[in-house]
Amino acid sequence: MNQFNLFIELTRLKKPIGYMLLFWPCAWGLTIAHDFSSTFDVYFFYLILFFFGSVLMRSAGCIVNDILDRKFDKKVFRTKNRPIASGKISVKLALFYSAVLCFIAFLVLVNFNLFTIIIALASMPLAFTYPLMKRLTYWPQLFLGITFNYGLILGWTSINPEINLSPLIFYFGAIFWTLGYDTIYGFQDIKDDEIIGLKSTSIKFKSNPIIFLCICYTVFLISLIVVGYLNEFSSLYFIFLLIIIYHMYFFQLKKFRSNDPSSCLKIFKSNNFLGALVLILLFIGKIN
Repeated sequence: MNQFNLFIELTRLKKPIGYMLLFWPCAWGLTIAHDFSSTFDVYFFYLILFFFGSVLMRSAGCIVNDILDRKFDKKVFRTKNRPIASGKISVKLALFYSAVLCFIAFLVLVNFNLFTIIIALASMPLAFTYPLMKRLTYWPQLFLGITFNYGLILGWTSINPEINLSPLIFYFGAIFWTLGYDTIYGFQDIKDDEIIGLKSTSIKFKSNPIIFLCICYTVFLISLIVVGYLNEFSSLYFIFLLIIIYHMYFFQLKKFRSNDPSSCLKIFKSNNFLGALVLILLFIGKIN
């Protein structure tokens, strides 16, 4: 039971925000591609596959992240007790766990068409090199955005093997959504990161983060508007979009306090709700 609990802690399974933020873009891409005038069976089957794939790959990613960051994690108050950093789980055992999770994720992946399988496998180098970016650039959140929202393209190609402008614009906007929320998340560790020499957009824009965050969320908002226009969504879609605007600007950004870690965490977690709102928004656009 002790090893099981350590495994749960290592993979962050008790913190669903991580795999849900990976899952929502998959669901978005799947939704804009699916023809809801036909059967729902394929849609819900793929939705379940993407959910389990998100859980598995996020868990494997957490393990790789903790292996690569184990020396830094020991120096950060929030992460010093993680299983690998604290020595409770060895690197060899952690690598074994990661390999098993990736294998199970591959069994999920083979249920999709060949094109989706190929482009999914092509994203693996991005997924597992992201933790290194915080050592090299002030833009690791950008690489996270590219990786975490890749599922939007996979969701689209699982239904439609031809990639057109709509998913590409949506993907571009979603990258900025991640860039925004992970910058907010990064303010929790900004003091420790500066001491040990790690980089982030939180550090780069610490003097005036609101302007940067506004730009990120505005790009995401514009992508939602353009996707609605390209897909000829009903006026109800654009009316419902006002709720998204309220959540991003008048809840998240208005309540954001860069010097309050608990506030940053709360706002970061609220993006799970935002992801669900966007999915509902797409449903409204597709069905009406």
